[in-house]
Amino acid sequence: MHKTAGVLFFFSGSILLMGILTAEIFYPVSYSISQNMVSNLGATPPPDSIVRQPSAFIFDNSLRIAGLLVLAGAYVLYKQTKNKLVFPLFVMGFGTLGVGLFPAFHSIMHPIVALIAFLGGGVAAITTSKLIRPPFSTITILFGSISLIFLFLGLFFPNVIVPIMGRGGTERWVLFPLILWLTGFGGYLMNDTTKRK
Repeated sequence: MHKTAGVLFFFSGSILLMGILTAEIFYPVSYSISQNMVSNLGATPPPDSIVRQPSAFIFDNSLRIAGLLVLAGAYVLYKQTKNKLVFPLFVMGFGTLGVGLFPAFHSIMHPIVALIAFLGGGVAAITTSKLIRPPFSTITILFGSISLIFLFLGLFFPNVIVPIMGRGGTERWVLFPLILWLTGFGGYLMNDTTKRK
């Protein structure tokens, strides 16, 4: 069962990474990873939202598929471990799916589901460290903490971090540690070496 969850998480992280990169490749106008938010690949924010294809199709569907895979992986892992530490993975999955379903032109829902995905992912990376052994358990705490720190800075101290990293760069330091963790967590679980509770 751990191996099944691992496959689901590994593919989820891979789809997120490759989906974002592919959407950036096919973005039909100039796109800056420093200045443009990741979600701009799906749509620019209101009031004058613009949906650019084929990037929006690639980005939105990558998020939807990845979110469903995270939810499925979380279900499989919880069914095996019966451990409540898995619950933040469900939160991350719902948030990721939500970002795909509610692109940035949804002025109310999009920020909510994006925050749910980021918070759920950061917390999940930290809580699931209890299910695995060092050194990877330490790495997952580190990556989850990096994501949450940049989320906190971006939300509450944007004047400090955004001039240095850009809005897009700051968001990527929230997102990409989670993608790397999720992919690595999947690989770890495929070895089926988690602690048995």
